[in-house]
Amino acid sequence: MTEHERQTQVLDVVGSFVDRLLVDFDVVDLLTELTESCAELLDVAAAGFLLADAFGKLSLLAATTEQARDLEVLQLQAEQGPCLDCYATGEPISVADVHFAAARWPVFVPAAVDAGFSAVHAVPMRAAGDVLGTFGLFGVRPGELADGDRLIAQTLAHIACVAILQEQAPTPATIIPQLRNAFSSRVVVEQAKGFLREILDVSIDEAFKVLRGYSRAHGEHLTDVARRLMTDRYTRPVLVAAITEFAAGSQR
Repeated sequence: MTEHERQTQVLDVVGSFVDRLLVDFDVVDLLTELTESCAELLDVAAAGFLLADAFGKLSLLAATTEQARDLEVLQLQAEQGPCLDCYATGEPISVADVHFAAARWPVFVPAAVDAGFSAVHAVPMRAAGDVLGTFGLFGVRPGELADGDRLIAQTLAHIACVAILQEQAPTPATIIPQLRNAFSSRVVVEQAKGFLREILDVSIDEAFKVLRGYSRAHGEHLTDVARRLMTDRYTRPVLVAAITEFAAGSQR
């Protein structure tokens, strides 16, 4: 398979799962398909999801094979393994040859070898800055998880997070208010752009760059800053001064 063909395959898979989130879906079935797709796309033989409850206790949510399922459960019982480390640190884990990790995971490694796995990896499932769980990947041949493959796995983990948190597909009752909110947000941003164009004496495009840059620099939503700028007359002078100072600093 050429690189172009592989990229097309990855985009097709990601696109199909995004489409699934917009119609009726079963979360366990969807996550099972995600693990299966990841095993097909990457150089791994099996994959599985571990999800944390409100108390931080991990449980198995989906796995592609019985061996992967048993290995995920073993990690939970032994309290050791790549998925446990990934969950604790919030960082991806990649072990090219599991034989060299015996001291690190004395219970997990023999079980992984007995199951026929030589390489193990894990990527975190994150939302709102919290780690919700991990996506474990198990390979039958030694080898690091390439950056491109890690990105694919992380993308599928993000889709899993959306599926879990969304729980159900949009309905007409939920879509209409969201559409109205989107249009309302766009209107207030356009108003703020015009306001800043006059205040800063810049183009509309530059006013938008300043507004967006200020929002990101201060960890605020673009729409929230725009709304404060246009509707809060009490704090507007302070906000205008801050944005003006930011604009001047960004031009240096």
